[in-house]
Amino acid sequence: MGLELYLDLLSQPCRAVYIFAKKNGIPFKLCTTEVFKGQLQSKEFFQINMLRKVPALKDGDFILTESSAILIYLSSKYQTANHWYPSDLQARARVHEYLGWHADCIRGTFGVPLWTKVERNKTAMDQALQQLEEKFLGDQAFFTGQQMSLADLMAFEELMQPVAVGYDLFEGRPKLAAWRERVEAFLGSDLFQETHGPILNILEQVVNKKFPKPSSEVYPYMLLRISRIP
Repeated sequence: MGLELYLDLLSQPCRAVYIFAKKNGIPFKLCTTEVFKGQLQSKEFFQINMLRKVPALKDGDFILTESSAILIYLSSKYQTANHWYPSDLQARARVHEYLGWHADCIRGTFGVPLWTKVERNKTAMDQALQQLEEKFLGDQAFFTGQQMSLADLMAFEELMQPVAVGYDLFEGRPKLAAWRERVEAFLGSDLFQETHGPILNILEQVVNKKFPKPSSEVYPYMLLRISRIP
């Protein structure tokens, strides 16, 4: 059997995996798994990931979860361009350094703006953005140097989530705004629109009452994530 990716494009980590696979021409079957419809709670998905989270990868009998692990696996198996996951030990270590920090300081801070008001954790977001600029971007074009890596892709998708609900966190941050433009240019407008279409019109969907109402099975997960906002 071929590669299967279980994704919901409303999810930041899922978009990162989808973009990476599409940008690198990796053949896969998209298994859309919608969080708000409670599909993570199904018996079928439990066989894929007992943690009931997306993204998930199934490659024959091999199943892998967690977006960073999936991206590293895909980059290694399909021998993608070296800039994504560099072979140089120190450059690769920089990618891992960012991914470790990302899980706590970016994913943990920016992961819930679809569900609650951004103002609640604005202070933590501003602090994380400052650290992102000063520690990881600095005077470079991208986080690990002059070419885009897995670190940039993961960060970009997370930072697009507040933008989708009307919070322009790039305003007043010219270095970060220029980085965003470079990432978008690298991805290309077609892939960007294909991937971000569902997230960029969320406000319109909410106003027109077309955004799916979360199923009862989803509420405990949402409340847990909200409770973790700084």
